[in-house]
Amino acid sequence: MIAAIKPAGSNTRGLLAYLYGPGRHDEHLDPHLVTGFAMFGMPDPGRDENATLTELGHHLDEPVRLRNSEFGKPVTDHVWHCPVRAAPEDRYLSDTEWGEIAQRIVHAAGIAPDGDDLACRWIAVRHADDHIHILATTVREDGRRPKRHDSGIRVGNECREIEKDYGLRRLTKGDRTASRRPTQAEMHKAERLGWEQTSREWLQDQIRAAIPHATSAEQLLAYLEADDILVKPRRGPSGDLLGYAAGRPGDLNKDGEQIYHPGGKIAPDLSLPKLKARLETSAPEEHPTARRNQSTTPWHQATEALDTLYTEITDTSPDDGGDARAQAHITALGELIEATAQMAPLRLRPHLQTASRAFAHAQRSQVRAEDRAAHALRTAARDIVNTATGPDGSALAALVAALVWAAVLAGRWHEAKGHAHQADEARRAVRHLQSAADDALAPTLAELETRRTTEETRHTLASDVRTAVPEHAERILADPGWPALATVLADAEAGGHKPHQLLKEAAARRELGTAHSPARVLITRIQHTSRNPAPNRRAEAARLRSTMMLAPSGHQGQRPLLAPASTTPAGQRQRQR
Repeated sequence: MIAAIKPAGSNTRGLLAYLYGPGRHDEHLDPHLVTGFAMFGMPDPGRDENATLTELGHHLDEPVRLRNSEFGKPVTDHVWHCPVRAAPEDRYLSDTEWGEIAQRIVHAAGIAPDGDDLACRWIAVRHADDHIHILATTVREDGRRPKRHDSGIRVGNECREIEKDYGLRRLTKGDRTASRRPTQAEMHKAERLGWEQTSREWLQDQIRAAIPHATSAEQLLAYLEADDILVKPRRGPSGDLLGYAAGRPGDLNKDGEQIYHPGGKIAPDLSLPKLKARLETSAPEEHPTARRNQSTTPWHQATEALDTLYTEITDTSPDDGGDARAQAHITALGELIEATAQMAPLRLRPHLQTASRAFAHAQRSQVRAEDRAAHALRTAARDIVNTATGPDGSALAALVAALVWAAVLAGRWHEAKGHAHQADEARRAVRHLQSAADDALAPTLAELETRRTTEETRHTLASDVRTAVPEHAERILADPGWPALATVLADAEAGGHKPHQLLKEAAARRELGTAHSPARVLITRIQHTSRNPAPNRRAEAARLRSTMMLAPSGHQGQRPLLAPASTTPAGQRQRQR
C-alpha cells in the first residue's frame, strides 16, 4: 500500500472538483465519501443530489477562514492531499475498510490524532476500487497548525502495519534515500511534450553521466553547461560555490519562465555537498609503479580495481570504518557502471544504461561513505570515459563480468545491512549486467569455437579442472562453454602459464556456485589474467645468476612461449603419458 502525500495546495474547492469529477486520465466511478472528521451531517455531493462541492468546501475550510479573520497574514498552503493506493494484486477492500485505513493514515500524519476533538477537518473520497484520496485542511479547530514534521515517514510506517493487519502485499520500509517520485503533474507534462522522462528524471541521468568526467564540482557544472544543460549556481560574496540548480531546456512554467530544480531535489546524493565529497576528496599517495602499466588499457585497469571490491565489502566492521569504506566502493561502482555504459559498443549500451539507472539507488544508503577509500575505482571510471580507444573483445567481456560479480556483492552487503530497497535495485542491475556480459562474450566464444582443442587436450585439461576446483569441476565440465574454456587454458599454457594455477586464482576471485555459467566466468577471468605471456622462470633465474657473475646454466627442455592450441603443452603432457 502506497500513501503519497502531495505538495500543499490552496484551493479546496478545486481539489474537490477533481475528486468528484470524471477524471483526467483514469475514469472516476461513483465518487463518494467513505469517512471524514464528522460523518454526521457531512454533505456528500456523490450520494446526495442536494449537496454541492462548494458547500463541502466551505465546511472543510471553516477553521481556515476563522484563523485568517483573526490574523493579518492569511494561510495559503492549507490543503493536504494524500492518495492511498492498494497493490494491483491486493483483494477488494470495502468502504468500511477504506474508512478505517483513512483514519489510521490521518492519525499517523498528525492531521487528526485519535481522541483529539480539535484536530483538522478531513474527508476520504473513493472513486475507484483500488484507492482513496484523503483531503484535509491543515488548520485545527483551535486555530493552530498541526505538527507534521516527518509525517511522510510515519505514514509510510503505518502503511506497512496496515499491510500486515489487512493481509495486503507487503512492501519494505523506505530509508529516505530514494529519489522523489514524479508527481502526476510532472508525468502529464512529460507526456504532453513528448518526453520519455520527466524533467527531474532526465536531469538525474544527465548529472550521473557527467560525474565520471569531473574532478570537482565546478568542473561538473561546466561539463553540464557544455552539454546544453541549464545550470544556475548559487555563490557567496567571495564567489565560492554554495549550491546549484539545473534545468531542462524547454521546461517552462505557465508564465514562460525556465524551471530549475535544486540538486538535492533531483536526487538525495546529487546535492552540492555530497557531490563535493565524491569529487574533491584527496587521492591517497600512489606508489610510482603501482598503477601505470603502459601496456595495460583502462579497461584492464578497471577490472583489476574491481578485484579489491570483494575484500572491501566482505571484510568490514562498523567499528573500524568498514561500512563507510564499503559504501564508498559501492558508490564508485555505480560511477564505473555508468562510465562503461557510455564507452561500450552500441550493441551493449541499452543493457548497461538500464543497469546504471537501476544501480543509482543501490549506490546510496544512510551509511556515510569514506570516499577516499574508493579512489582506485573512481579513477578507473574517469580513465575509461577519457580513453580515446574502445576495448578489445576480451577486455570488455572481462570488465562486464567483473561488474556482474561486484553488483552481486553490493546487493549482498545491502541485504546484510537491512537496506531492502537498495538490495532490490542491485539485483535488478545484476540482471541487466548479466545480459550485457553474455552479449560481450559472444564474439569471443564464436572465435574460440573456430579453433577448438583436440579431445586429447581437453581430457588433459579436465584433470587440471578437477585438481584446481574439485567442488565445481563437474558443473564446469558439463557447461556448454567448456570447449571454449579448454581452448583458453591451452592458449594460456602456451604462453607459459599453469592451467591449474590460473583456475585456482580465477575461482578465488569469483564465487562459482552462483554463476549461471561457470565456464564463461572462468573464460573472461583467465583471458584477463593470462593476456601477457608468463615469465620463463628458468630464463629469469639464468639471467639473475649471470648478473651476479655466476656461471650460467643450460636451458634444455624449456617449453616454447607460444604454440597453437592443437600443439599446446597440454597435448604434449597427454602424449608423454
